[in-house]
Amino acid sequence: MLTSESMNAEQLRKRSRRFAIAIVHLCRRLPADRIVRTIGGQLLRSGTGVAANYRASCRARSDKEFCAKIGIVAEESDESQLWLELLSVASTGIDGKEHDELLKEAGELTAIFSASYATARQSLNKKKRRKREDEASITKLPSQQMTRSP
Repeated sequence: MLTSESMNAEQLRKRSRRFAIAIVHLCRRLPADRIVRTIGGQLLRSGTGVAANYRASCRARSDKEFCAKIGIVAEESDESQLWLELLSVASTGIDGKEHDELLKEAGELTAIFSASYATARQSLNKKKRRKREDEASITKLPSQQMTRSP
């Protein structure tokens, strides 16, 4: 398994795209059963949403926007994992190697994007603290200078 530290943005972009394509192929072959199709539709939206939202996060115009978008990617990959789990319950013919691999990949992507989200939030919080500290030190300087005067 590759971790987020060992993967660059382009590799994650390709990996999330491969995941989306595999989800499309799986959903195409689902039986016509109404329940299975409903779950499959949800899976299709969330599974393709992983790739689409990751691409959007790569184009974020600010750290705050990146953090928000990468959080959505983590949610979409986790949701995909749920729909894959429910799909195997809704249809006995779904379990198999392909399903297991997609379930594993959804779990790995969730872990990667959740870690990226946590790191991005920590970074944002550090920047906010530094900014507050800088603003506080700027406002203290004039008052300190006044108290030093004879």
